[in-house]
Amino acid sequence: MFGRPQTSASIRRIGPDFAAACAKIHAQSFAHPWAPAEFESLLAGRDVIGEAAFATSLFGGRRLTGFVLSRRGADTAEMLTVAVAPALRRNGVATALIARHLATLAAESVKSLFLEVETDNRAARALYRRFGFEEVGERKAYYRKADGIAASALVLRRDFD
Repeated sequence: MFGRPQTSASIRRIGPDFAAACAKIHAQSFAHPWAPAEFESLLAGRDVIGEAAFATSLFGGRRLTGFVLSRRGADTAEMLTVAVAPALRRNGVATALIARHLATLAAESVKSLFLEVETDNRAARALYRRFGFEEVGERKAYYRKADGIAASALVLRRDFD
């Protein structure tokens, strides 16, 4: 692609030392972002599994480009958040993150994964549908948009075979 250095991506687990980078991308992705301290607390928890995509440019630079966090309880997990840097959206980063994350959760004996997604977020709903998530409920006025209006969320579930 012209105008941008070519990159290669890798995905790996992350801990609290990536809190600030996650908070930065989260702030670019959501109307009411989480603070770095919230990410640090989550990523330090034994029940939270965090994975991130990293891009390495031809010039040797490496940066976090997206991440996913889930909280596990027994054999069930909840995907807490997924975010990708705005400049890299629609380039397969979220797809790669979720595919890897599902494999990680399956390897850790998770049987069911839940998440909430805003009803109007068609792109995310389509992505989750491709991964086998099914609608199991709705939470009225679950999210607050930037303008303060409440938005409903669909509750999705994916069972692991």
